Amino acid sequence: MPTPAASVDLSKLKIKREPESRRDSDEPKKSTGIIIAIIVVAVFVGAYFYFKNSFSAATEVETTTVSLMYPSQANALLTASGYVVAHRKAAIASKGTGKLVLLNVEEGDIVNKGDVIARIEFADVEASLNQTKANVNVAKAGLEQAKAEQYEAQKTFDRVKPLYDSKLISQQEFESADARLKRANALVTSAEAGIVAAEANVTALEVQVENTYIRAPFDGTILNKNAEVGEIVAPFAASASSRGAVVTIADMKSIEVEADVSESNIERVKVGSPTEIVLDAVPDKRYRGYVHKIVPTADRGKATVLTKIRFEQYDERVLPEMSAKISFLNKNEKQTTIENAKPILSLRQEAIAERDGKKIAFLVKGETVEEVSVQLGQTMGALYEITSGLAANDKVVIRPNEKLQSGSKVKVKE
Repeated sequence: MPTPAASVDLSKLKIKREPESRRDSDEPKKSTGIIIAIIVVAVFVGAYFYFKNSFSAATEVETTTVSLMYPSQANALLTASGYVVAHRKAAIASKGTGKLVLLNVEEGDIVNKGDVIARIEFADVEASLNQTKANVNVAKAGLEQAKAEQYEAQKTFDRVKPLYDSKLISQQEFESADARLKRANALVTSAEAGIVAAEANVTALEVQVENTYIRAPFDGTILNKNAEVGEIVAPFAASASSRGAVVTIADMKSIEVEADVSESNIERVKVGSPTEIVLDAVPDKRYRGYVHKIVPTADRGKATVLTKIRFEQYDERVLPEMSAKISFLNKNEKQTTIENAKPILSLRQEAIAERDGKKIAFLVKGETVEEVSVQLGQTMGALYEITSGLAANDKVVIRPNEKLQSGSKVKVKE
């Protein structure tokens, strides 16, 4: 029997809906969860690579440096270091002892041979010289007097001699005239000897006066001034309060380089062989030179042999005690105009590797390396010319292994 409409509960037919605010709040929660998951994964991945790189063992490598080099240096038989010295150099001192009363020079002054550099006190020796010159005049006057006596004695003897021969005077008178003549002759001889002695004394005192002058022994430049006016100077600095050398002088046109060459390489150096000289003080200038002398003895402490290298041309910028680098060249090699040549970047051949058809080098940066593509120029013995990719003083790995790549940790061998 059908249910009556009035008795049906219509409230049970309603659709239950969730609150709209609850549905909207679930979607942001899902998005936030995804983002957090992504961040967590990224952190773990980053941490993995970080700890992998941090705790991975560093590769031990050897390195070399990219340097500027001239072609002649690359083809040199060997190189050495040394110092510029003056072949003609002297410490000028006084020959006598006395107070310095005159000093005519300062450091850097150019003097000629014989120029008066300084003078010590001279009043006493000049007074003695004047006295001795006066003694010469006295001796000359005595000679004139002796000659007058000689003349008179000779005349007397000439008159007495015929009378004695004619038996007109006694033998005693003749002998008296003869003795007088002999005394007169002896006085003349003595006076002449006195003049010679007095003149010798004058010469000796003139030498002493000359010794009060300190003169330049050769053309040169004053390097050092070791005394001042008023100080006592003496030969060999005889006392603690006296000075020895007054100045030091050097002939700047006689400068040369002294360099020590290892005993094991000295056979490769020949007298007359061409060299190239580079001074640290003038790095943009290179000088032609030649081996002037190989000193025939070795230094047992350093196991080296001293060589002397002369400059072909004088340059006033080259000064004693400057440091120099010498490249010994092949004697048969013709020297080009080295003054106009330009330096090139050079690198050892073992530092260049080839990957994927490219020439590369591994540049050391701190504790890691960076792969750098390089362009090569000419080959110079065991070196390559670098035309691009590297710069002077860059530190590069030698003989890189196949596992080395950009970012790899390295430890440089000491």
